[in-house]
Amino acid sequence: MMIFKKLLFTVALVCCALNLLAQLAILTGNISDKNGPLPGANIISEAGKGTSTDALGNYRLKLTPGTYNLKVSFIGYESQEFILQAEANQTYNKDFDLVAANIELADVTISTDEARNLENISTYDIKLRPVKTSQDVLRAVPGLFIAQHAGGGKAEQIFLRGFDIDHGTDITLSVDGMPVNMVSHAHGQGYSDLHFVIPETIERVNFNKGPYYANQGNFNTAGYAAFDTKSSLDNSMIKVEGGQFGTLRSVAMLDLLPNTNAKQDFFVASEFYITDGYFKSEQNFSRLNLFSKYTSHFDDGLLQLSASTFTSQWDASGQIPVRAVRSGQISRFGAIDDTEGGETSRSNINLKYIKGLSDNQTLTQQLYFSKYDFRLVSNFTFFLNDPENGDQITQSESRKIYGYKGSYLSENYLGQHKLTSEVGGGIRYDDVNDISLSHTLNRKTTLEDLARGDIDEINLNAFASETLNINKLSVNASLRYDYIIFNYVDALNAEYEKLSETKGIMSPKLRLNYQLTKNTNVFAKAGVGFHSNDTRVVVARNGNEILPKAYGIDIGAIFKPTPNLAINTALWHLDLEQEFVYVGDEGIVEPSGKTRRKGIDVSVRYQALPWLYVDADLNLTEPRSIEETEGNDYIPLAPTFTSIGGLSYQLDNGINGSLRYRYLDDRPANKAYSSTAEGYFLLDAVVNYTTKKFEIGLMVENVLDTEWKEAQFETESRLSDEPDPVSEIHFTPGSPFFARMSLSYFF
Repeated sequence: MMIFKKLLFTVALVCCALNLLAQLAILTGNISDKNGPLPGANIISEAGKGTSTDALGNYRLKLTPGTYNLKVSFIGYESQEFILQAEANQTYNKDFDLVAANIELADVTISTDEARNLENISTYDIKLRPVKTSQDVLRAVPGLFIAQHAGGGKAEQIFLRGFDIDHGTDITLSVDGMPVNMVSHAHGQGYSDLHFVIPETIERVNFNKGPYYANQGNFNTAGYAAFDTKSSLDNSMIKVEGGQFGTLRSVAMLDLLPNTNAKQDFFVASEFYITDGYFKSEQNFSRLNLFSKYTSHFDDGLLQLSASTFTSQWDASGQIPVRAVRSGQISRFGAIDDTEGGETSRSNINLKYIKGLSDNQTLTQQLYFSKYDFRLVSNFTFFLNDPENGDQITQSESRKIYGYKGSYLSENYLGQHKLTSEVGGGIRYDDVNDISLSHTLNRKTTLEDLARGDIDEINLNAFASETLNINKLSVNASLRYDYIIFNYVDALNAEYEKLSETKGIMSPKLRLNYQLTKNTNVFAKAGVGFHSNDTRVVVARNGNEILPKAYGIDIGAIFKPTPNLAINTALWHLDLEQEFVYVGDEGIVEPSGKTRRKGIDVSVRYQALPWLYVDADLNLTEPRSIEETEGNDYIPLAPTFTSIGGLSYQLDNGINGSLRYRYLDDRPANKAYSSTAEGYFLLDAVVNYTTKKFEIGLMVENVLDTEWKEAQFETESRLSDEPDPVSEIHFTPGSPFFARMSLSYFF
């Protein structure tokens, strides 16, 4: 890391010397719409020099004297152009008020800010295919696959970049800056349940892959996804949706300050969802979400306060063995133990304050609190361990999360070259009470407490990031430090004893971006990330191998060969010091050795016609265990090839929608690849008719009614009539043809 600092210091001195006598013009201003500031709007010259607005909608651009034809753009808004005659030592101020318009891929700009490039593409995607279901929330991240296997209420299983991430072990997820990942969770490390988010409230997704970002900490190995909810509503809305399998969903979003100016916004939203599901045993699923958000804009800052609560309960049929279906004992949608299920709830309070200290300095502070409860009943092995009562287990916990995050961002110029500095840090405290694993019967009777206790886990962190732009080259060097305190009290121990361990980890990162042409940015990234282990495992291992590092390298490009075609591609390599595997029926996380993944990611966005849009994400990966012999080095369930894409259309007559596909290739179910987790190809369709006052829509999942396995595991189990255990694929069947109608009213 000292080398990075010396390099930046030397480059800065050279830039100062070269530009000491430079005479520059400064252009500043604000870009907004009718609802307020537009963070991420672009202002760029014909030559490709430009900048983007900050969180307050402000921009600042230094220019050498001359004449500039500048374009102001933001996806989904009408672009504006103006000519600036820039003179030396002059400051110009120009504000812009953008008006909503058709979505144009031409408005996606390419710059040396790779994170901004991807955020532009994400904004483009969400405006084309809005997030309308809880599954859509995660599917907004290119290349990310999910699987649901416990009645719709359990967090989805996640696949990304050759990882079976389980429920969040190797991806950092957040909503409005609040962490979603649960450390030392009753069901699995990093457990991430996004069902507390009402899909229609999502405004944008900031995502990236790999461990290269200093403001992302624990679990940032395969990547991260940061979801931001809307700050305001264009209009109030009531929506009712109904379909097969006893499915009913209602959504309401009400603007409580509809006729005020853009200085204040306050809205509330609710969602109620019930379904019986397509299983033979009804799921009896229900979920209620409430959300409110207040935003206040003032001359040099922004205040946001949000509150939400969510509760859900369900019955589940679990994962069933292939042999039980083949023999006719049960159908594809049957169950061995249909008393599985669960209930969970989460309430949040989130306060964010952004203060503009000057034209080029911003202070951001955030406080958040979450109250979380969880109870899950599962049966993975049926009668393997207890032939009389069965192997049903119940996992539960009650948790409070307290957190603070702060950062200071400043933009300065070394002559004409922009230097962006950011320092930040925070604290997160997880107070987990009565976290337990029990052997149960019929979801009611506790036969034995297998594990029970209390966890206190504290993460203290700090980071520093420096980005220097030298003409067409952007260099970012950053360093992050995390210090974690693990405390556990075992309630099953006859004597009180607090077991404690502490550990710190340093994570250096380096990113290079070069603007090869106006529409082509090439990049190289290297960095270190980590994921922590469960506190119960940490104290049991006396602090050994508890913060395994991930070492990543990415080389790629984002380019637009034509205004209507955008391509993002990367070659990447990622090594993990230690892979953790969750053992569900024992409630622990086991280390399974070092792993290596390498692959190719390609994302394509194409606007074929003014009303027709095409997209495709392709991800090819080779995941391997380093410490195993060849032929026995496969990583179970790690995806090797995935692709997601489709067609979206928006006609002037109000008809809009999409036809989308998901493809997951066959993959190994065990280390020797003697068993296969079968892949699948699915088509989903959406068609809407939208006017200013109402929208009527039809959504169909699995248009072709394909028989497919959504979640798959190779598990050793025994059925009640079997003398010996059998190891084979256990699976949750994927949705059959599933149609839903919706009606929305806007006011």
